[in-house]
Amino acid sequence: MFHTVSGQDLYQWRQWAIAAAHSHKIDPGEVDWFLRGLSDLSSLSLQLGSYRDQGNLPLAISLADCTSKWQQRIEKRTPVQYLTGETPWRNFSLTVSPDVLIPRPETELIIDIACALSEKSPIAKQLATGKWADLGTGSGAIALGLADSFPNATVYATDISEAALAIAQKNARRHHLDHRITFYLGSWLSPLTPLKGQLAGIVSNPPYIPSQTISTLQPEVADHEPHLALDGGSDGLVSLKTLIIESAIYLQPGGIYLTELMDGQAQTVASLLEDQGSYAHISIHPDLAGIQRFVSARKAL
Repeated sequence: MFHTVSGQDLYQWRQWAIAAAHSHKIDPGEVDWFLRGLSDLSSLSLQLGSYRDQGNLPLAISLADCTSKWQQRIEKRTPVQYLTGETPWRNFSLTVSPDVLIPRPETELIIDIACALSEKSPIAKQLATGKWADLGTGSGAIALGLADSFPNATVYATDISEAALAIAQKNARRHHLDHRITFYLGSWLSPLTPLKGQLAGIVSNPPYIPSQTISTLQPEVADHEPHLALDGGSDGLVSLKTLIIESAIYLQPGGIYLTELMDGQAQTVASLLEDQGSYAHISIHPDLAGIQRFVSARKAL
């Protein structure tokens, strides 16, 4: 159901929301992000106020509900992505809720790295048409990115959260990729036992934040995003260590292992991969800010 509001009323609401953002030290640019998620208005139109004289503008929710939601943003520090129920990621618009981690812009690079590693591989053709897995899929972002970038591959996605898996499946249907991705409920690789030794690539953005660090994060993260997707144990490496051990069993010779991690963990994870004994061509990849954000390896041929 859509609601309508006059351009003048929306203009006045936007001015109030911007002032409230300023007073609570929130980026006022989030107001337009919020409104773009609930209307058909462009960023330019909102900035110029060109909608001001229009009579009836469609909104996904009423102006009163906009006020209620924006008060959650400024008073409870609820992420704007959860307020609108969606976020942009690569070329997708993804449904999100507090059941899933909000996909970060820096994670978009993991798909580009997977593509580059595949193209440079001595078994490039096999990888391009092979079986890829996204472990701990959450919103399904990485699985969708893999399916989109490897059109001739088969993609599997797992998650231990039934609620998260439902959102991932919704996003796959929304972008007409549900026929390309098979979703499984379960921990990491456990639902994919029949695929041991067959996977062309394993890609994951696992929990990697040390347990004691979570409470020190911004309230938008610590108070609202699922700790299941954040908490990496006392050293932040619990899930990463599990994946390094298990992935070697599931990858085909020459298969790619690729994971995201936090600043300061890359050298440790690279050493863990080397010590495991099944991996070669171990590499560390920076994000756009120059932070060592990803580690990749190839299962020895």
